[in-house]
Amino acid sequence: MTSTSAEISETDKRRPRADLVVSALSGGLLTAFVVTALVAPEATGNVVSTAFTACAAWFGPYWQVLLLATFVIAVVLGASRYGRVRLGGDVEPEFGTFKWLAMIMCTLLAAGGVFWASAEPVYHYVDLPPAYADVAPGSAEAVAVALAQSFSHWGFLAWAVLGTLGAIVMMRAAEQGLPLRPRTLLHPVFGERIQRHWLGTVVDVICIIAVVAGTVGPIGFLGMQVSYGMSTMFGTPDTYPMQVAIILGLTAVAVVSVITGVDKGIQLLSRFNVWLAVATMAAILVLGSAAFVVDGFLSGFARYVQDFVPMSLYRGNDEWLGSWTVFFFGWFIGYAPLMAIFVARISRGRTARNLIGFTAGVAPVATALWFTVLGGTGVMLEQRTPGSVSGPLDESGLPAALVSVAQQLPWGGLLGVVLLVLTTTFVATTTDSMSLAIATAGTSSGEPNKFSRAFWGLLMGVAAIALIAVGDSGVSALQSFIVVTAVPAGFVLLPTLWAAPKVLREMAAEQGITR
Repeated sequence: MTSTSAEISETDKRRPRADLVVSALSGGLLTAFVVTALVAPEATGNVVSTAFTACAAWFGPYWQVLLLATFVIAVVLGASRYGRVRLGGDVEPEFGTFKWLAMIMCTLLAAGGVFWASAEPVYHYVDLPPAYADVAPGSAEAVAVALAQSFSHWGFLAWAVLGTLGAIVMMRAAEQGLPLRPRTLLHPVFGERIQRHWLGTVVDVICIIAVVAGTVGPIGFLGMQVSYGMSTMFGTPDTYPMQVAIILGLTAVAVVSVITGVDKGIQLLSRFNVWLAVATMAAILVLGSAAFVVDGFLSGFARYVQDFVPMSLYRGNDEWLGSWTVFFFGWFIGYAPLMAIFVARISRGRTARNLIGFTAGVAPVATALWFTVLGGTGVMLEQRTPGSVSGPLDESGLPAALVSVAQQLPWGGLLGVVLLVLTTTFVATTTDSMSLAIATAGTSSGEPNKFSRAFWGLLMGVAAIALIAVGDSGVSALQSFIVVTAVPAGFVLLPTLWAAPKVLREMAAEQGITR
């Protein structure tokens, strides 16, 4: 009788159980925001902008310290004997290293890296960061500073908070039978009761809204970027119906991918993205200036390492910080709880050293190279012809930078098409990965069903279509809202600073690594 009961109990644990309260509140709040933005776009934008400014000013210093502390603790753990701990149980990794790293990289890089990679270095080159007011504009040092500042925003700290300590805590919890949900990150503080407490529901809803806000933004921008690019290169109409068609196509790809699962759709799409990105970088190096890019990467990365701590903790100009460092750090914090779920879901069987080394080491270096190839080439073209990239960038925003870079290189038409395709598939990868993570967060036990995964992909696509109806302001307001939701998310992540070392010590003793 006891054996049968145990078997039933174990079966119940594996059976999917949707948390209707979390799903309904998350979907309802997103719908309410979209409707409000459609009815009163200006008022909505003003409220979000005011909240954004206040949150960036009050919590920006905390976020900067949190990200730096997360990186330092992760590196120390990875380099120590605890790095040998095998996470998620004594099993072989489900995915090969390339497939695994491709899924992690494409999920974050697509969330904004494609948009910003070609634009941010040019922004910093034309208007140097205030901490480097003594650097001569247009000089070789200005190139290194522009790239280094971009690396600081998308480098070691960003990757560490998205895929190290939180994922370790989440994987230990899963090994103990707890669900992969944002509230589980608070288990070290509140114990088992957080799984049933109303606070756990609030945490799940806030974290889901944060990642939805950060994902719908890129989906909406993608529709506008691809439409703008096609209009510029081929003369097609840059209209709302065209933008809607592009977003519907992306949503369809993402939904099919997430329905087929991690082992099929998501990892196949991620691998396609990585190979296409590598081929694109090679083409840009050949058609542009490989020597300039290599020199820019080495000098920019050296400057980044040299000024790593000062850049990470810079507090000299609140307005600039709100537009750059604090904005990006808040964005990554908003993504972090759901990214911890996704990384934990695909990393079972990896050692802590493997997880930390690849996520907080290899991925940031690869990101820096990506930014140098796209953004560094843009800086080179700007040097040759001042205003050739910065002019369209100021006039038409992020989409113009990518198109301007492609158009000024040989075979610009073909290269532009490839870049637009790559942008689309990158964002589709983020959409499918985050749809899976959101569906998992809204499931109290077992794997989320296909309907739940598809629902969130469709909902985010529909939200993007609705918001671009009011122009850039609707999408920008939602994307800025992630910084507001980063306030509670930042406190959800705080316990991982001591919980991750604690669980690694426990697992090291269990696995015989320590006495």
